Amino acid sequence: MRQAFGRAIGQPQVVAAGIAAVLILLATDAFGCPNCKDAVNTSDPEGLNVARGYFYSILLMLAMPFTLAGSFGAYVWREMRRQRAQTGADESMIADLSERQSS
Repeated sequence: MRQAFGRAIGQPQVVAAGIAAVLILLATDAFGCPNCKDAVNTSDPEGLNVARGYFYSILLMLAMPFTLAGSFGAYVWREMRRQRAQTGADESMIADLSERQSS
């Protein structure tokens, strides 16, 4: 067998692809997991607590990328301000030294 890019497909790749296909086809229960929250009976208190737990875990997972990106952005912004302040202090020190030498 040959791929479109000209590389030969070896025996290990075929075996790995076959195993992956079998695992995907046999894992039909995994596709039902996103619907677990809807399947929980919310009329009893324990079911209500489980549904509330799903709700808060979903909120946490949705907020995490924004929290990480915002934290990284704030760190970069703070470091750039610190570097600009340091550069400005260095330039003013050089200007003071040049004035003293010319006097």
